[in-house]
Amino acid sequence: MRRVVITGAGTINALAEGVGATKTALAEGRSGIGVLQFPDVERLNVRIGAQIHGFAPQDHFDTGKLALYDAFTQYALVAGTEAMAQAGLECAPDPARWGCIIGTAGGGHGTANDAYRAVYAQGKNRVHPLTVPKLMANAAPAHLAIRFHLQGPGFAVATACASSNHAIGLAYQMVRSGMVDGMLAGGAEAMLNFGGLKAWEGLRVMSPDGCRPFSVDRNGMVQGEGAGVFVLETLDAALARGATPLAEIAGFAMNCDASDIVMPDQASAARAIAGALNDARMAPEEVGYINAHGTGTAANDRIETAAIRQVFGGAADLVAVSSTKAMHGHCIGATGAVELVACLMALQDGVIAPTINYSAPDPDCDLDVVPNEARRAHVGAVLSNAFAFGGFNAVLALRAI
Repeated sequence: MRRVVITGAGTINALAEGVGATKTALAEGRSGIGVLQFPDVERLNVRIGAQIHGFAPQDHFDTGKLALYDAFTQYALVAGTEAMAQAGLECAPDPARWGCIIGTAGGGHGTANDAYRAVYAQGKNRVHPLTVPKLMANAAPAHLAIRFHLQGPGFAVATACASSNHAIGLAYQMVRSGMVDGMLAGGAEAMLNFGGLKAWEGLRVMSPDGCRPFSVDRNGMVQGEGAGVFVLETLDAALARGATPLAEIAGFAMNCDASDIVMPDQASAARAIAGALNDARMAPEEVGYINAHGTGTAANDRIETAAIRQVFGGAADLVAVSSTKAMHGHCIGATGAVELVACLMALQDGVIAPTINYSAPDPDCDLDVVPNEARRAHVGAVLSNAFAFGGFNAVLALRAI
């Protein structure tokens, strides 16, 4: 099996545009959650979210191209362009041997929301002729493939909150096995609109006043938006062309609870964590940081804590575990990709992002959650957890290089 490394990273999210600025915000414990701004927001009960403000699409794309791009595609292209630039690539070195996988839960949700508004609220009899190409979930990987001439495997992954971890994990397996030489992989999401938030309100898992993962007073998740995209290639190829590896992807595991459509399952989450460690040939004692799924809901944080303890045993008391969703929000299909930036920060910079808004411990969440302030530490290995509605779990293991 070939060793797989990340040579480029890109992101745009409510904290910042760009990996460097996002790392700074994470290290400072800054929150990107605020009052939402879009049509009909006053009709919502939950009016906060981690919304991207100040993004000017015309600064990134030609006017003619913008007619083809939903916001989630725009975010994917911005992140992908940054990742490829950092990797030192203008296009795929061998187009037939490079591909792209992007995770998303909602795809072009903003385009769909606008089309429904036009037909049902405004009484129009037609929608924009490019509605379907804009709203399809595979629009983001398709446009990334066009932009960077990626003629290998390309598709979208939709597993709710685990989508981008699945995308990155599948890309890793393809490169490791020799199926391809390199991949762009990550996630993109833009569901902060009236229709999207009204649907989420129905689940009664949204907090009206803030995300407080692992804290005893937590009362739900806060949705965000954005994208994270990464360049994956073999270590040998990266070194041969003079690229600088950011980290090594050492293992990946995925499974399904096959039980409840929304309630997480401890045993299944534990199997995914243990599977990633086993795939990476990594002992629990090696892991210095876990980026937790940590949604801020009562059930998720308690069950994730129990799953970590089940796998790590006594080593669970020694590992730092934080949730960065209190800063950039729960970006649903993009969340694992945005959180991978925090994992890279721990491995590269020795800075562990905090769990902000933490007020008091919960006996059922008795881990070192790095409360409120970032921490400096030498971290040689990390895990990134993603546990999604539908019972789909995906865990990545990475090592410093």
